[in-house]
Amino acid sequence: MTTPSKAEAFRALHHGPTPLLLPNAWDPVSARAIAEAGYPAIATSSGAVARVLGYDDGQLTPVAEMFEAVARIARAVDVPVTADMEAGYGLDAKEFAERLLETGAVGCNLEDSVDDQLVEVERQADYLSAVRAAAGADLVINARVDIFITHGSVDEAIARGRAYRRAGADCVYPIAAPLDVLQKLATDIGGPFNAHAKPNGPTAADLIALGATRISYGTSLHNFTTDVLRELLPKL
Repeated sequence: MTTPSKAEAFRALHHGPTPLLLPNAWDPVSARAIAEAGYPAIATSSGAVARVLGYDDGQLTPVAEMFEAVARIARAVDVPVTADMEAGYGLDAKEFAERLLETGAVGCNLEDSVDDQLVEVERQADYLSAVRAAAGADLVINARVDIFITHGSVDEAIARGRAYRRAGADCVYPIAAPLDVLQKLATDIGGPFNAHAKPNGPTAADLIALGATRISYGTSLHNFTTDVLRELLPKL
């Protein structure tokens, strides 16, 4: 598929009859495994990709290396790829959108905090709006809301989520939201709603029951795989 048709297909998956499950890849091998298992799209994990490249999470990966890693993953599979791009690595919206689309990715995850500090909501909304204007319909934007990482309130999470939706985000992702407020967040923000599952819970089924329509796994699959390797190595 061409990039526009992949983006259209990926956006449609957010409105399908069943929730969208997005296991997070960190290299072409993991991406191919996910595609071969039958998943219709793949997300990257910035933390996992950073560690594979020899860096820590938190926008510490050189910009060119992160884009190159995303491009290798996108080339490795035929299904749509959405990239976790942290807070945009300090790039202006136009350059960010152009460079990301050049990788072959058709979606992105963008955070609203930098160095554990929340970006002012209007500023973040303006950035998302500018990314949307630069990319048009060719990029599916997942706007991450980091309010619960910084111990904020449910009301602020809802206000941020609504602002990002108005700015053009296709989906909203209140990461680390307590399970007991997920249903309220999903209802009050509206639209596609991303939640985070892990191999040891909460499960995708748990999150879907609370209103999530898109499920991702972040670094948890890479962490799980690394733990399996650690357990195996002494037995070799």
